[in-house]
Amino acid sequence: MHNDGNVVPLHKAATDQAIQSPLARLPVILLQVRDKATQQLRHGLQELFDNADDTLFEMADRARNDVEQNRFFEAMRDLRLKRKSIERGFLEQFFEAFVSLSQYDSTQEALPRALAFDAGAAPNDDLERRVAVEAMVSKVRNRDGFALDQLTARLSALLGNALDDQHNPLGPARLCEYFLQAWRNLGVEIKVKLIILKLFDRYVLSSADQLYAEANQLLIATGVLPDLKPAPARRATDQAAASAHAEPIEAGIHTPIDDGVQEVFAALQELLLHVRGSVAPTLEASAQTQPISTRDLLRLLSHLQQYVPALATQDDFDLRNQLEQLLTRVSVKSGKSRVVGVADEDVINLIAMLFECILDDRNLPDSLKALIARLQIPMLKVAVLDKSFFSRASHPARRLLNEIAAAAMGWGECDDHERDSLYLRIEQVVQRLLNDFVDDPAIFSELLADFLAFTSDERRRSELLEQRTRDAEEGRARTELARQRVEQALNQALLGKMLPQGVVVFVQEAWSKVLLLTCLKHGDASAQWHADVQTMEQLIWSVQRHDEPDAGLRLLALVPGLLKSLRDGLSSSAFDPFATSEFFSELETLHVQLFERPDHAVEPLAEQPVMVEVLQEVVLRTADEGPADTVSVRLPADDAGLVQVDQLRPGCWVEFQEDDENTLRCKLAAIIEATGKYIFVNRTGMKVLERNRTGLALEFSRGAVRALDDTLLFDRALESVLGNLRRLNRGK
Repeated sequence: MHNDGNVVPLHKAATDQAIQSPLARLPVILLQVRDKATQQLRHGLQELFDNADDTLFEMADRARNDVEQNRFFEAMRDLRLKRKSIERGFLEQFFEAFVSLSQYDSTQEALPRALAFDAGAAPNDDLERRVAVEAMVSKVRNRDGFALDQLTARLSALLGNALDDQHNPLGPARLCEYFLQAWRNLGVEIKVKLIILKLFDRYVLSSADQLYAEANQLLIATGVLPDLKPAPARRATDQAAASAHAEPIEAGIHTPIDDGVQEVFAALQELLLHVRGSVAPTLEASAQTQPISTRDLLRLLSHLQQYVPALATQDDFDLRNQLEQLLTRVSVKSGKSRVVGVADEDVINLIAMLFECILDDRNLPDSLKALIARLQIPMLKVAVLDKSFFSRASHPARRLLNEIAAAAMGWGECDDHERDSLYLRIEQVVQRLLNDFVDDPAIFSELLADFLAFTSDERRRSELLEQRTRDAEEGRARTELARQRVEQALNQALLGKMLPQGVVVFVQEAWSKVLLLTCLKHGDASAQWHADVQTMEQLIWSVQRHDEPDAGLRLLALVPGLLKSLRDGLSSSAFDPFATSEFFSELETLHVQLFERPDHAVEPLAEQPVMVEVLQEVVLRTADEGPADTVSVRLPADDAGLVQVDQLRPGCWVEFQEDDENTLRCKLAAIIEATGKYIFVNRTGMKVLERNRTGLALEFSRGAVRALDDTLLFDRALESVLGNLRRLNRGK
């Protein structure tokens, strides 16, 4: 059936009326109170989320282990993704609370839902959350209870219905309820939730006095209980404590500089005195000379940031020269000689010198230097914004640079390096900063958290493979030592003896495996080892002809126990049952022949055993074993190469010069004490080579290998720059 466009379905009209009618029944002044409070609450929530990244990052920085650190990083990402939905959910519930005032019945029971248990939460976790919320609510009531009571009284008078604190939309319990309901889908553990609750207390509830004061003023202005005694103003000390989290930022540019930071920067400026004038030097001092503001400098840098050249032409990009040309154009256009302020120029010079050192650093792979060079302008901008960049080792921008360099330590040059996951991730970080960083340093915390999460995943995978490599090498070393011990036992028992060939083959190929397993499992000092060696010696004795009168009786008494020991040993080593059966048949024939008298006539058809004399030492080798190490050079204890080798520790990175063009970077994963082997792995944890102590010392001596410096890149560069500046100042 066709519906005319002017016809409204009855069910839709009823629904719209149900939604709009409660608001229509609310007094206009109450909507004004709601809208005024919404502005402050939205501002508080934005401050909460703006500072949550820094707080969680600091917690991650102090984490006791990688697992705990990753939890904070995951929480940071989850919070960023759900920030908008949490803000929206909070304000939606706040609006609904005002709508419900039109339907409020003073006889209904108050339901403090903010303190209700979370669905699915662990009892202990929910109890912790509940205690925290109760403490927050109690603090607001103790501090601002007078103003809250006046607001509740005025709302009751306005609505003509007695209202209690639990149903006051601006009450602390209700505010906590909105927040808890809005973040119910936030997948973080209780420790992180308690941190976020503290931030809510700090950035939202701490300003409750202002919220209540403005609401009361609006109601007083419209004549709602104007004669109530005004609430006392909060003490200045309380206000200072409440606002400590939000120190004003001058013109939206500078973060406050404490005395320690200022002292460090002042010391740096003294060293930089002799290199001033390199950025747009003023040839003629006059009244027309005018320093540009820091804000304008940042605009110029942001302009240059968009034109950072591609990697191929990076060597042609001189930041100071580019900035000087830009300032010259600005000066010509404005008619005034525009120069950079002294403090800003010092920062420019210092950053330029730092990056010169960084790009000359031999520990950085060349293919990644070009990427890191593109970070110069973003690092300069953050240093202009925040001078603690030079004095605070935990500064996010500084840490980001250090973490990139640390991850690049094991980078290996390859033809398709641009497809490597690490290269791509560093390239994403660089491009994000060049595209998005204007004047908000918070982007460095975000990128650092993401990069640390990436490298942590890579490190976990490489450490797992590295541990497997170590276990395998240690197993090989134990096997090698056990094999040497078995060889020694076999040679002691066999050398110089004339024995049946079948017995010699059996001892070398079968019983050697029994001895090897026993040595690996129990050691060569165990009763099991001595028992198996004794079994081998008894077997050899039993197949030799002896002249002693009681040799026959002794052999007769020995054979049953010998056969049992042989069968048990072969069974434990899973030796081929068919070969075992053949050997025991041959052994029985040998024993029968030995029971006969030497001069007894032998039957014509009896087959005599093939006898062999064991003259060469037994050497046991496996199929996958490489050639033995032939390095037999003996070096003096104070040899320079040996000293360098002995300074190596597991975890150290080294670089091997394979030929004139190719190098191999690898990490010392293990030093196998039993064999003296040094095991090296690549960035993924896979074994790439092994050396012994002497061979490695010889390579150090001829310069074919060098240890890489794994100290922090920024700190290393800063120390080098300061050393150069001190020498320059001494020479002046």
